[in-house]
Amino acid sequence: MTSMNVSLPNQMKSWVEGKIVEGKYHNASEYIRDLIRRDQAEAERNLAFKTAIDLGRNSGTNNRSSKDIFAQAKIKAEKIK
Repeated sequence: MTSMNVSLPNQMKSWVEGKIVEGKYHNASEYIRDLIRRDQAEAERNLAFKTAIDLGRNSGTNNRSSKDIFAQAKIKAEKIK
């Protein structure tokens, strides 16, 4: 594992130290690694969401009424149960 030096303002340093004192993390490196993992997961969720939006936008239009769409969705949901 490689190391990286990070400069923080006193307020942020105190925040990280507080998380360690609370017992949520063993050290600052563990806290930073957790933040990075969460950021990576959020980026993946955002990409999936944007991909779904693009898919929907590119799928064309549908002539069914909203009543028909909801009725079909209800039928599908009942089959899943």
